[in-house]
Amino acid sequence: MANRTDPTAIQIHGTNPQNLIEKILRSKIYGDAYWKEHCFALTAETIVDHMMELDHVGGTFGGNVRPTPFVCLILKLLQIQPEKEIIVEFIKNEEYKYVRALGAFYLRLVGKPLDVYSYLEPLLNDYRKLRVITGSKMASHIGRDLKFPERMAWAGYDITYMDEFIDQLLTQPEVMDVALPALPKRMTLEDLGVLPLRVSALDDDLDDQDDAAEDEEAP
Repeated sequence: MANRTDPTAIQIHGTNPQNLIEKILRSKIYGDAYWKEHCFALTAETIVDHMMELDHVGGTFGGNVRPTPFVCLILKLLQIQPEKEIIVEFIKNEEYKYVRALGAFYLRLVGKPLDVYSYLEPLLNDYRKLRVITGSKMASHIGRDLKFPERMAWAGYDITYMDEFIDQLLTQPEVMDVALPALPKRMTLEDLGVLPLRVSALDDDLDDQDDAAEDEEAP
């Protein structure tokens, strides 16, 4: 039962949601200790506690190509298919940055292009650091998970940033060892009138400066 999709779940991109994770990686997740011990019978409510415990992002690591808790929880979300409103709350969560990262990754997998751009682009203004597992003990930062030391024996960590992580989700075909569904370019959706022109935080700052300058010049 732990490896089956919720019977009430709907197809995503014309397939079983779990198929959005490639078969080889799915098989590794199903056989992993974290999946067996911590992901069994999770619901949209109980999975949150495990999301809040995350302290890094990543797909696989080590010589045996083990899945990380991050990608295990992504697969579990695909199984249980939480309501969109729940995923949006994950993305809007400012207190737990790894909850936000997980929600953004999940939405990138299952979301419609308009939703992907609408909910992920604001996160390009989030510049917080994220630890990313590199899968190599030669990485600049070596870490061990005290709960599961055997999982992290070969795991190294590097630093990325939330805005870089989100940019990868919006522009790259594969992130964290997971192939992402095709996403139309933003310019294409703008030309079709589906999306408005994007205004960056820098543009907003420049507009505010221009307004302030005009106010100072006014008699």
